[in-house]
Amino acid sequence: MQKHTLDIKVHSQISEISATDWNALLKDDNPFIRHEFLHALEQHQCVSAKFGWIPKHLGMYENGSLIAAMPLYEKHNNYGEFVFDQAWSNAWQQVGLEYYPKLVSAAPYTPALGDRLLISSDLDKPRQALIQGQLIEAVQELCFEQAFSGAHILFPNKAQQTWLVEQPEWLHRHDCQFHWFNQNYQNFDDFLATLSAKKRKNIKQERKSVLNAGITFRVLNGHTATEQDWQQLAIFYQKTFIEKWSTPTLNIDFFKAVAQALPTQIVLVLADLNHQCIAGSLMFRSETHLYGRHWGCLQEVKNLHFEACFYQGIEYAIENGLQVFEPGAGGEHKIARGFVPVNMQSSHWLRVNPFPEGIERFILEEKQAVEEYAADCLKHAPYKEIDCFYE
Repeated sequence: MQKHTLDIKVHSQISEISATDWNALLKDDNPFIRHEFLHALEQHQCVSAKFGWIPKHLGMYENGSLIAAMPLYEKHNNYGEFVFDQAWSNAWQQVGLEYYPKLVSAAPYTPALGDRLLISSDLDKPRQALIQGQLIEAVQELCFEQAFSGAHILFPNKAQQTWLVEQPEWLHRHDCQFHWFNQNYQNFDDFLATLSAKKRKNIKQERKSVLNAGITFRVLNGHTATEQDWQQLAIFYQKTFIEKWSTPTLNIDFFKAVAQALPTQIVLVLADLNHQCIAGSLMFRSETHLYGRHWGCLQEVKNLHFEACFYQGIEYAIENGLQVFEPGAGGEHKIARGFVPVNMQSSHWLRVNPFPEGIERFILEEKQAVEEYAADCLKHAPYKEIDCFYE
């Protein structure tokens, strides 16, 4: 019997791990955990000490071969996480404890479900379960060794969520997003036919108003988008973040690099008016999902945001047989446009928890509030019937 010699390494750059080896661990083609996406973020300084995202990716090696990994970052703030823990940070400070730095396993700046515990499918099921446990133990040990306040696994996929709930000492927070589900629609009119008459009429009017304004659209991928197209997108992105008093962390070199590395997973929607590009929406896709990520415009046109970010995406998903459209975090305005509430979960382990009862109460109250909010939102869904809308 071959002896299993395990070695766990902390990598300060994703480039220290072979792209082939890393990607071989992925269960699907979700773009945000692919080596190419994470490498583009690091290569073009979108994640760095400057923005409080310092790579500390875990690699687990057996006899020199990568059998498991975890995208992992040392964090000195909660920017770009979409799981807000300012209350926890403030509570730590009040009793003289340091909440930062912490460890976060996530796709930076991306609140989309996906793999966080990457394990070789070549291993049998019992061994995979064992390795999965050893991965989170390694993260906990790293917290003790380097005095991180805790470890946070953000937006793991459903299977990993279910497994994490069973792990002792891990806490689980809940949130709500709005996703669109493809009910085997053949075209956009098929989708509209499932809505109430009032909501169907409203969407038709919104789309018509954009058409009447003279807007035309180009739907591009990494092969067809030009240098000028990416320059435009970068301008839209920067403008949106600056206007929101937020920090733009991505740049044109990142956009171009990821488009070159993952050309068929890019969906770039550009809006033109009078031969000038005035708005854009950047999405990504897998074999089953469409993900909305960034939007911006130079000129305000009524309903253009809804068309570029939602309706063009829904139309694309139908045409390409994609099952789910995740447009990003927040936004009750999505409900009237066919998106339904979906529970999101993140898991947290604290090296030192000075408020066990308070944290437990916080999590319970948050969960109840999210469930009530989602139930209320579902009452306003535009569909004639609400069923079969969940993965």
